[in-house]
Amino acid sequence: MNLGIGFIFTDSLSRVAAVSGVLLSRDPHLAAIGFVFTPLTAFAQLPLGFLGHWWPELLRWNLTAVAMSAPFMAGTVIQVRGIARDRGCSTVLVVVLTALFALNPMIVMYAANGMSEAPFLFFVCWAVRRLIRWIRSDGVHDLITAGLALALAYLTRYDAIAPMFVAGALVGLISLLRYRPTAQPARGDSWWAAAIDVALVVAPGVAAFVAWSLTSWLITGTAFQQFSSVYGNSAILEQAGGNTTTAVERALFSLSEMAVLAPALPVLLLAAAILAIRRRDAEILVPVALFGSVLGTQSLLYLMDSTFPFLRFYITIIPLAFVLVVLLAPSRAPVISHRPGHAAPPPRPIPPNPGPSPLVALAVSMLVGSTAITTVAMGNARLAALEHSIASAIVPGRQDPAELAILRTFGAERRIAEYLDALNLPDGSVLLDTVEGFAVVTASNNPKQFVITSDTDFTKILDDPAGHGVQYILAVPNTKRGIADAVNRRYPTMFETGSGGVGALVLEMRNDGGTEPEMWRLYRVTGQLTPGG
Repeated sequence: MNLGIGFIFTDSLSRVAAVSGVLLSRDPHLAAIGFVFTPLTAFAQLPLGFLGHWWPELLRWNLTAVAMSAPFMAGTVIQVRGIARDRGCSTVLVVVLTALFALNPMIVMYAANGMSEAPFLFFVCWAVRRLIRWIRSDGVHDLITAGLALALAYLTRYDAIAPMFVAGALVGLISLLRYRPTAQPARGDSWWAAAIDVALVVAPGVAAFVAWSLTSWLITGTAFQQFSSVYGNSAILEQAGGNTTTAVERALFSLSEMAVLAPALPVLLLAAAILAIRRRDAEILVPVALFGSVLGTQSLLYLMDSTFPFLRFYITIIPLAFVLVVLLAPSRAPVISHRPGHAAPPPRPIPPNPGPSPLVALAVSMLVGSTAITTVAMGNARLAALEHSIASAIVPGRQDPAELAILRTFGAERRIAEYLDALNLPDGSVLLDTVEGFAVVTASNNPKQFVITSDTDFTKILDDPAGHGVQYILAVPNTKRGIADAVNRRYPTMFETGSGGVGALVLEMRNDGGTEPEMWRLYRVTGQLTPGG
């Protein structure tokens, strides 16, 4: 998908650019990983990114990102399989569910594109599995592992803060119910026991939140760059002109996104809830609470016009549907815990396998139908704004011009990088802001030739490019996302006039990739630039 078709997701390649800044830039340092997004997605690429010294194609074609996302998504598949095995599902059901989940087109695409969905799904599914085990084992190890998984999920995506605190509330409630006033220990001790359980599952995430926010504040002066920076989502939406849809339309859109990813969910949820009540089985609360909190957070953010209409934000509904099918089957296996708690049930004989369940078989067939609906929906531009373009590369006869243009994304940036590489420039010769120019940096064989936003001396060089040896400035239109470009903020007429003619135009490259910016201009610095000019 990345190297053969050339279909590379923007956010994915921007993380690769952060890896390049940390390892390969003229000013390599760990803080170059950036603070607009949490760090784990880029941090996991650092070992392979180091090979970019000798193999630039790893960065140019987004392959370090793929080498990150594919194992994480494989781990997600293993967690879904593990939930079914922990339940004692039959081998046939485990194999069928595992294969269906692994072959879901959204799971395949987000395993292959280097985005944050793969590690995020892995950590949330890991937490779900461990909390389901804890309900049956009361084991401290399961609580600790769930807490660590949620902390790592937060270091992958900010919206993990929702399942983190929902998990804490759920654990606290279940712990209190396990120690009723008439039971031992005394009621005061039951509150203390519940508080310890909550701390085990929440404390790692709180520590991650504090550590990341504090680090961002110490280095950038802002604790939450995602919400206050000109590079954050809210700022990007404002630069794009804002959302013109109504709140009702946004709510319906969120529902439609969830409907095409898991159309069988209402039926599965109802059936699983009825069986859980009959069996007095609280395990259903875990996936509904954790996955549901992510879905609710994304829907609320979009309703508040604080995020984008992207299908990927609702991907957690897919594992939710699969886990609900697992919970339709009766529990037939004990949970093995090294430290079972007081509430762990005593060992009991494993009930005989009753054979195939018509209800479970019907649920699996519904998952097959859901996968087919998801596959069709991913080719719809309105429902799948990011994913639909690949259809023109794999569906015979489709060849949609707009989709083919998106498949050429970053082609112009690669040509600019080739032009600059051919000049054999010394370090620090080309000034650009990576808000738009990140793909030029990742495509280059010589990242050290660039002065980029994460360099510690970027602001000083931006004030006096000629005095610091800068020979070229790469400019983008001062519109839309280009408003946030540091060059445009310092020299507003750079793109139009070369900042009053001080820059000489040497290259103009139209973006044929169907994305922003529409045009690139490379200026050779011929004199002293005046800030604001």
